[in-house]
Amino acid sequence: MIAIIDYDAGNLASVARAVSHLGHANVITRNVDEIRSADRIIFPGVGAAGSAMISLKRLGIDAVLHEAFNQGKPILGICLGTQIIMGYSEENQTRCLDIIPGVVKAFSPDIRDSDGKRLKIPQMGWNRVRPVKYHPVLAGLKETDEFYFVHGFYPEPTYMDHIVGTTHYGIKFASVVGYRNILATQFHLEKSGKPGLALLNNFCWWMP
Repeated sequence: MIAIIDYDAGNLASVARAVSHLGHANVITRNVDEIRSADRIIFPGVGAAGSAMISLKRLGIDAVLHEAFNQGKPILGICLGTQIIMGYSEENQTRCLDIIPGVVKAFSPDIRDSDGKRLKIPQMGWNRVRPVKYHPVLAGLKETDEFYFVHGFYPEPTYMDHIVGTTHYGIKFASVVGYRNILATQFHLEKSGKPGLALLNNFCWWMP
């Protein structure tokens, strides 16, 4: 059973539909016992870091996530879930879970493309991901594959070895981060068509 964590951060139904479409049993839950007994965890979300951390602490899910990580249980972060696993976010000046050391930074409001054209913040739309190291969840990723992004902040891990893939949007930033039994994508796997479903399915079978 895959636990999809509900911490008032939205976007859960689309993740559950994608996982069910792939044939994997799942439950949307905020119950710490259900999360604790699950075989693997998906930690999605949209919204702001500050309110997300308040909900996680109120529900006791922050401690369960640390427990699951220390036990070696496979964990997938998506979008806000990717940012919350870092140590600190510039959004709301928020102390986060600190599972992967690093900070979450805001895109500069003056960010520009290679032609000097100002880019819109948040980044909203399709973009490519370039693997910088092998990871089983990214197996089968093609150079032409594109994924759906909606974000004004991005993770910056302390250690380069925790960067699994990068994306370019005015700057090069970490769009996939991973450490031991946790992998997290800044883009929305569940909204990224066949390439997103392929990576999501890889996670559902991944045995770190």
